[in-house]
Amino acid sequence: MKIGLAQLNTHVGAIETNTDKVLVSACQARDELGCDLIVYPELTLSGYPPEDLLLHKGMQKRVIEALEVVRRDVMGITLCLGYPEYEDKNLFNSGIVLRDGQVLANHRKWILPNYAVFDEKRYFEAGTDSTVVELSGIHFALTICEDAWEPEPCHAAADAGAEILLVINGSPYHMHKQSMRETILGERAREIGLPLVYVNMVGGQDELVFDGGSVAIDAEGRTLMRAPAFEEGIYLVEIERGSSDICLREQELAPVLSTEEAVYKALVLGTRDYVNKNGFKNVVLGLSGGVDSALTLCVAVDALGADRVRTVMMPSRYTSKMSLEDSAKQAAKMGVQHDVLSIEPIFESIRGVLTDVFEGLPENTTEENIQARCRGLLLMAISNKLNCMLLTTGNKSEMAVGYATLYGDMAGGFAPLKDCSKSLVYALAKYCNSTEDVIPKRVISREPSAELRMDQKDTDSLPSYDLLDPILEAFIERDYSVDQIVELGYERKMVGNILGLVKRNEYKRRQAPPGVRVSSRAFGRDWRYPITSGY
Repeated sequence: MKIGLAQLNTHVGAIETNTDKVLVSACQARDELGCDLIVYPELTLSGYPPEDLLLHKGMQKRVIEALEVVRRDVMGITLCLGYPEYEDKNLFNSGIVLRDGQVLANHRKWILPNYAVFDEKRYFEAGTDSTVVELSGIHFALTICEDAWEPEPCHAAADAGAEILLVINGSPYHMHKQSMRETILGERAREIGLPLVYVNMVGGQDELVFDGGSVAIDAEGRTLMRAPAFEEGIYLVEIERGSSDICLREQELAPVLSTEEAVYKALVLGTRDYVNKNGFKNVVLGLSGGVDSALTLCVAVDALGADRVRTVMMPSRYTSKMSLEDSAKQAAKMGVQHDVLSIEPIFESIRGVLTDVFEGLPENTTEENIQARCRGLLLMAISNKLNCMLLTTGNKSEMAVGYATLYGDMAGGFAPLKDCSKSLVYALAKYCNSTEDVIPKRVISREPSAELRMDQKDTDSLPSYDLLDPILEAFIERDYSVDQIVELGYERKMVGNILGLVKRNEYKRRQAPPGVRVSSRAFGRDWRYPITSGY
């Protein structure tokens, strides 16, 4: 029996577009690949996660109509399809099995995740029954995402007579996620003594990126087929009945990507889908000669193509010759339009207007922030006039401690590096240069500086990033206390100062644009700290 895993990139709320993808892929699986069964990801018809769109009065009608189109129009192949199921006043995260216009089975998700980026208990009721359906003499159990992460639904499916599990998923990416998935799925297969087939979606949805990585795992927990990460397509799994059980044939086993390659592909896919699905043709970004904007440019060009990317260098009296040269060199190397617009006239004009108000007061970060806001003003003007999305270039380390300017370098529509620490930014920049130096070498090797005052260095305000980033990771991603972080070997006063910065700058992060989530805990959907707190 041939099973097609439809690793699709769906579009939240675009019911008709998603339905068309189902129709086209089902016919392709049947006619070109000879599949008997095609399996789709979780909530394929609505896209995932649909969030409060599920509550919209017109959503139910459109989903029901789409499901009817699929039921009526697809013949000669069995479909297992994820969709939101409306029943009276209840809503379920469901998977339906269709064949030649007939509904063969319907499964309602048991385990509704309500942690990190997941909020399914807000919308769905939980199912309670196992679902086993016979197809071509083989008994399949249908499970949905979290159902396979917990033992109970899988054991119940085995007890109900299943010979193989179909697991449909909307499982978002974070670093090392694929190895985590396969470890858990392998444990489930061994526990119940049954093989399983797992299909996951791909694509970007706001801050989330779905990486695919669909797999087939045998009853011993071995991965015998793995689809490529971050690539849309239909991937084959073949099964056959052995003397006493169902066996998987070994198929294509795509490699598990290195951390840097996986993160970079996530950034590219997340940026591409955010720009395209929101209807923008082009993007603009400030190219400063620093490593963050250099990496952002690489991501933008790989996501959209050089002809859709524009860069702007906005020098001031503090901008070094090196920064001017390196930004121009990279822009030329990557084939993007590059403008140089001095902020000096704007900066001087604003200082003049404020002369009386600031009389007798020394210069401080106020003047630095004015420069950043001059740049934000120019970039937003270009964005508005040319109808192109502004990409911000800040990283997670800066966002954590507030080393960024509201209405300045934080201004924009999307932040590709928002969840990348400065240390990870450097690793990704080196990855970009692994085959060819697209980023000038001294952009990576130079000491980082915002260049907002004479001879400024990031370390004037912050610890070195090799100290800062591990402390931030311990606090943000592992919820460590000051005492626990100090036990890792860091000086207490420094730890207290850093965590104080994180807490005080929550108000800034609430006003930041969305960006690609690549860690297990990003600022955004799964970071919900109070702004006002006495803790």
